[in-house]
Amino acid sequence: MSSRPLVVFGILGTSLDAGKGPARWEKWRPTVSLCQHEDLLVSRLVLLAEPRFGDLATQIEEDVRHASPDTIVERIAVTWKDAWDFEEVYAGLHDIARAYPWKPEREDYLIHLTTGTHVAQICLFLLTEARYFPGRVIQTSPPRKETRGGPGAYTIVDLDLSRYDRIASRFSRERHEGQSFLKAGIDTKNASFNRLIERVEEVAKASRAPMLLMGPTGAGKSQLAARIYELKKARRQIQGDFVPVNCATLRGDAAMATLFGHKKGAYTGAVADRPGLLRKADGGLLFLDEIGELGLDEQAMLLRAIEQKAFYPVGADQEVKSDFLLIAGTNRDLGARAARGDFREDLYARINLWTFRLPALRERPEDIEPNLDYELELASRLLGVNVTMNRAAREAFLDFAASPRALWSGNFRDLNACVTRMATLAHGGRITKENVAEEIERLELAWASGRIHLPNGSSAGGGKILAEVLGAEASTKLDRFDRAQLEEVLRVCRASRTLSEAGRTLFAESRKERTTVNDADRLRKYLARFGLDWQTASGRST
Repeated sequence: MSSRPLVVFGILGTSLDAGKGPARWEKWRPTVSLCQHEDLLVSRLVLLAEPRFGDLATQIEEDVRHASPDTIVERIAVTWKDAWDFEEVYAGLHDIARAYPWKPEREDYLIHLTTGTHVAQICLFLLTEARYFPGRVIQTSPPRKETRGGPGAYTIVDLDLSRYDRIASRFSRERHEGQSFLKAGIDTKNASFNRLIERVEEVAKASRAPMLLMGPTGAGKSQLAARIYELKKARRQIQGDFVPVNCATLRGDAAMATLFGHKKGAYTGAVADRPGLLRKADGGLLFLDEIGELGLDEQAMLLRAIEQKAFYPVGADQEVKSDFLLIAGTNRDLGARAARGDFREDLYARINLWTFRLPALRERPEDIEPNLDYELELASRLLGVNVTMNRAAREAFLDFAASPRALWSGNFRDLNACVTRMATLAHGGRITKENVAEEIERLELAWASGRIHLPNGSSAGGGKILAEVLGAEASTKLDRFDRAQLEEVLRVCRASRTLSEAGRTLFAESRKERTTVNDADRLRKYLARFGLDWQTASGRST
């Protein structure tokens, strides 16, 4: 034990501590016996007692002083009327803990859990575990028959589980297993992505609040949402179904009916009642991908469903209940859309409690190789043959995949598709350098096709980028020359890891004529002309 003063908190045991006359010293009384141990020197005993048992408390105080003259007894009156009422007892003990002048830097505390009703013991345990009572737990037991008359035995338990190596290692192993599960078992190397997954695992374990997954198309939002559901279900945190919805496919009355259901006859074509997907998600997890595509009316109803766990189906005058967890996904900047009035600010605030941005594949070059191995395994299962790459093919593919030539505009969807094609065309499942060269050519042509200029001066891929970055209205007001130039700048920014790398690519020729170069500064000033910064232009804004 520490050399610091030892303070013990305990509840008066109205049965176990009772006793009359000299015979009481032959009886094991937990509170008194606690102060009789030669190796447990109690400096102060804080006795929690109901006022109606004042006589018993006085007798215990006197007997403690007789058994341990150096022990100071401090009595605190408890306020509950029913010692079996959990809410009342917990509140009473909580008030005592909040008001007591703790001095943990100078005193050690033990919380005695042997006396009091079972409800009181449970409440005292919970408050100690939550550190309202900043001490360790002590449990006492009566002496054996052969040592009758002695103080019995005691056990001290520290509820700080981090102090127990085997328990701590088990928790650590479970955390790592959960993180590995969320990553589909892929041994990712990108430190930023790994930290993100660690935080997602922590939040998934501890919170039922909505989550918002941001990131470009194909970054893995849907797969991560599904794995969060499976992880919660494996941990018995959820029982219902996983209900994924792509909000970009919902339009008009069909959007309302699909999400919230409808009553028969609510509108033309509503020939029968429809429960809706929010009802289907009751007790489970609802994943609303591309939530930014929902209309303002649907957003208003969704907000009410999240906050009140209730909503009105279309055409109904009676609300229905549904208690679901929500994960939302988007490749849009919802904060900017809310500022423009295109997305409800109150709904954005509600789903923005836990926001995680999944990086694009090009932002994780060190993870291309482990993801390549994962895709090869998937292809092997899909084709029923062991798919491999020879050394030359592997090196050629990885060199290309991490280079500025590889746009990966579809992110992991592109990677999955290209591995599937190479595996399908590989004789005997052996992908060669020739297969890789053919696939690289196919990818570059596919990515280039997104930049074919249209009659209106926009491009198939670039117009989408401009609308995403500037907004649809602002992008249409640009001159044709500025549109073409800015589209190319944005494509290079999104294919580059840093501002400097993008600048070197864009100014590769003119920089040769300069005695001093600052490509990053030149690019920064160009973007500023359109009110953009690097984070927005590269698609890395959160």
